Amino acid sequence: MAGLAWFLALVLATSGLQKLLERDRMGMATARLTGLNLAVAGPVSLVAAAIEAMAALALLFQPTQSLGAVLAGGLWLGYGAVLVAAARRGDSLDCGCSLAARTKPVDGFMITRAFGLVALAGLTLAAALAGATAPGIEPLFAAFGLFTLYHAAGEIAALPPLRRKAAR
Repeated sequence: MAGLAWFLALVLATSGLQKLLERDRMGMATARLTGLNLAVAGPVSLVAAAIEAMAALALLFQPTQSLGAVLAGGLWLGYGAVLVAAARRGDSLDCGCSLAARTKPVDGFMITRAFGLVALAGLTLAAALAGATAPGIEPLFAAFGLFTLYHAAGEIAALPPLRRKAAR
């Protein structure tokens, strides 16, 4: 289960780093997603980045994995909830879910990804509470593999839908 914890740590660390490096873009995304004023949404985005960093660090070490999983699961649960609300409103936004700026309607993929990460955090929490460990380098490679697949799925989801041309 260490590979799963490290995967979640990678997701959190890159998300937090993106919030720090692209403060304006992520502040705007937070404002659009939550309905907060931009002056408030910017600092909220930075607080989320700080929590992501704490959760990522906690997930890297067996004694603190439970805390990391709870912090991560709570963040993603809140994110999923605001995504559901945004989808009901029919909002389009740049969620900051990829490195490229893309504005698109909040869709089932975004929502499923958020709640899928909640489920993985729950699985990590259960494993941490059970004391499951996996020594060796293999978990690190597994984490990088999952991380690559995670980002590839986001890129595939961002592609425009294929449409068949009408028969001539």
